[in-house]
Amino acid sequence: MMIHGHIAEALSRPALIRGSERRYLLRFESMKVASARAALREALAAGRVRPGGTVIDSSSGIYAYALALACHEAGVRCRIIGSTTIDEGLRIQLLALGVELEQMPPSASLKLDQDRRVRRITELLADDPSLHWMRQYHDPVHYIGYREIACGAAAELAAEGVATVRLVAPVGSGVSSGALRLGLEEAGMAVELVGVQPFGSVTFGSEHVDDPAMLIAGIGSSIPFANVRHGLYDVIHWVSFDVARAGTHRLLRQHALFAGLSSGAGHVAADYEQDHGAPVDATVQVLPDTGHRYQAALVGDGPAEPEPPLLVDDPAEIALPWSRMRWARRAGR
Repeated sequence: MMIHGHIAEALSRPALIRGSERRYLLRFESMKVASARAALREALAAGRVRPGGTVIDSSSGIYAYALALACHEAGVRCRIIGSTTIDEGLRIQLLALGVELEQMPPSASLKLDQDRRVRRITELLADDPSLHWMRQYHDPVHYIGYREIACGAAAELAAEGVATVRLVAPVGSGVSSGALRLGLEEAGMAVELVGVQPFGSVTFGSEHVDDPAMLIAGIGSSIPFANVRHGLYDVIHWVSFDVARAGTHRLLRQHALFAGLSSGAGHVAADYEQDHGAPVDATVQVLPDTGHRYQAALVGDGPAEPEPPLLVDDPAEIALPWSRMRWARRAGR
């Protein structure tokens, strides 16, 4: 057993769980801790941040917690411009960790929420140039933290005779899915990357389809993210809130894993690809966080199992509640 110097170090290490034959689950308690720690260490080493200095970023939840832990470990102050979706439990934790939290007021659209957060950061930077913007959406330094994770997973999979991998992951800022693919390939694996998106996200062209119940803002975006490398993705699934919720209940029933809605969305996509996708030695699904933030949305009986996705050749053709496209590593939009 390894002794960790800080909880952030422990949370940086996911569990690789065998779900079923040729199926693995890469389960994080809070995925972005690994990314935030590595990015902050890099900024400190380069002198862009000094001990006792202040970093700032925007977040809908997971990255706020991750950066708060990384700053607590490193002795750096932390400011977060938070989404309206940050709940009371997370807010209490952030404040206890010493975060200066400014949370956006409720709005009619999470798209407006995200844009307002970024504009607020630019205002604060103009007033105080000493702040260091971590830029989780745009700075490729956030890829670094997943390299060790990918190498460790590749070694474990290779020991089980796995050489070709289907990696199923929420897209979000593009960092975790892209970095894990690159890391697995560096370790000698052949990788197919399946990205999961909500409707309404600009990242892969679903902004023309609105999902009124969408609570999974962290896997999509209303603004372009430079850290999304579109050419790394082979397949894209657009998943509605209702389908994601069904997947979250299915994940708990099948594997006893209480995970968030993005994990539920990924689970239905992984199940579909396991049955209908190209043959591979193993499917590895990324589970970014636990389900505790989403308890209100998950309460009640499990929803009906979703129908198969609509198969499309262009994002203009997608429709609720679930669509799938062979992206084929094409360049960004």
